[in-house]
Formats: sequence, C-alpha cells, structure tokens
Amino acid sequence: MTRNSDIAPTSSQPQAHLVQSDIVWEDRAANREAMATLLRSHAQSGTIRPGDLVVLTEMFDTGFSFRLDVTADRDNATLDFLCAMARELRITLQGSRSVIGPDGKGRNQAPIIGPDGHVLCMFDKMHPFSIGRESEFFTGGDRIMTYDWVANSTTIRVCPTICYDLRFPELFRLGMLAGAELFALGASWPGTRAWHRRALGIARAIENQAYLLFVNRAGSDPHLTYDGASYTADHQGTIVGELSDRAGVLSVSVDIKSLRDWRAKFPVWKDIRLISPIA
Repeated sequence: MTRNSDIAPTSSQPQAHLVQSDIVWEDRAANREAMATLLRSHAQSGTIRPGDLVVLTEMFDTGFSFRLDVTADRDNATLDFLCAMARELRITLQGSRSVIGPDGKGRNQAPIIGPDGHVLCMFDKMHPFSIGRESEFFTGGDRIMTYDWVANSTTIRVCPTICYDLRFPELFRLGMLAGAELFALGASWPGTRAWHRRALGIARAIENQAYLLFVNRAGSDPHLTYDGASYTADHQGTIVGELSDRAGVLSVSVDIKSLRDWRAKFPVWKDIRLISPIA
C-alpha cells in the first residue's frame, strides 16, 4: 500500500518517513533549500512530528556525483543544515553527504542527527559501487554502526546502510547481531535493476527479522534515470508502504512490538553459526 503523506499519522506507534526527492545536479544550496521547505511543510501539516525518524536519499544534496571538488561538504554546510533541521523539528534525521577522507579520496557518508541537533554517528558506505567506478573516487567504510531512535518512550536500534550495501548480506547480519531491529538505507538506485533492490530488501528484512526502509531518489541526472519506488518491508518481508516514481514522502508506522514478538516466537537468529558478533 502507499500511504498519503498529506494525512497526519494517528498511530501511537513510532513513525518513520522516507523522503524520495528529485535532486538538482551538483547544487548543494538548492537541494538544501528544497529539503528545508519540504520538511517544514510536512511538519506544519502534522505528518512529521517530534520523535519521528526521517531518512533521506543517498547524496541528497548533490546527486550521485564523483566531482568531489564541487560536491564534498568541506565547509560542513550540509552537516550544519542536517543538525539544524533535526533540532528545529525535534526528529532523528538520517542524512547524506560526500566528504574527503584522510587518504584524499571521498567518503559517501550518512550522518545521523538526534532531536537535540547533535550527531549520533556518521556511517561511511561500506561498499563503493566499483562497477560504476565509485571505488575510483571513494574509499569504503570499515565500521558497521548502529544508533538509537527514541520514539514514544520506545528505543529502537537502527543500522544505517547506503545503496550498493544492500547486495552484501553479511553487513546486515552483523548489524542485527549488534542489536539492529531496523535498517535504514538511502540510495541512488537506477530503474534498470529495480527488481533487485526490491527482492534483496525483502530478503534482508526476512533473514534478519527486521524492518527495512529503502529510500531511493527520483528523477534523473546526466548519466542515469531513477524510478523512485521507495518502500518499507517489515520483519516478515511484507511491503507495508511504497511510492511511485515521483518525488514524495512515504510515512509508515513501525510495529516494534510485533517484530519483537516474532523474534521471540520464531528465533531464527539463535541458530546463526558462521558469523559472529563484532567484538
């Protein structure tokens, strides 16, 4: 089903919002301005409320560009923007940006900001898309991360991931072993492999008995066309919300009690043998 983001949520369950945006190519200021307008509009309508989780697409401020001389957040303007929006709306915000690492190459990074405007963690995309030459310009991260999303007096452990990471189930398994109950993934996934992103996301949700938020971009850039179709799969792999190919916001309830009940009733995770938690 697709939830109408113009209707304010009434559920007492934690609410997550997947922001599927079209992106102005390599124009950081324009994209930040558009995002601020969108988020404030949905907050004023009551769709986005204090305590909610909001997840943005991969490289929401520039598009999937390798021109780091133009796109890198050297002045921290994008990071400052994310912190300010999270603090203003009192939300947990999983954003994105490009930065330069100590080796001189880029990092495709997801900063996560708490409702007080402070950084909870910064996750670097683990798997640069080598087939598309991303690895020539970006170095992959080396740390799986989790953060706590506190909503309605409930704490939910979230593991951030980015786009191509979806193809590597060991990342998600290790995230689950680190306590993750929800995976939040920002992507710039082209329409040519649409079935893969859906099938793999459902698999990641089922095998880890966790929610999967897949937030894709819409529109096109000078190289590729993106068909959106952001979706949420629950802990049994059921699609509980999905967007079309146009820009929009998908708002979903996270039934964390049902997830925890399912893990207790059908504890597949207890039989894991070949992968151990990271010490």
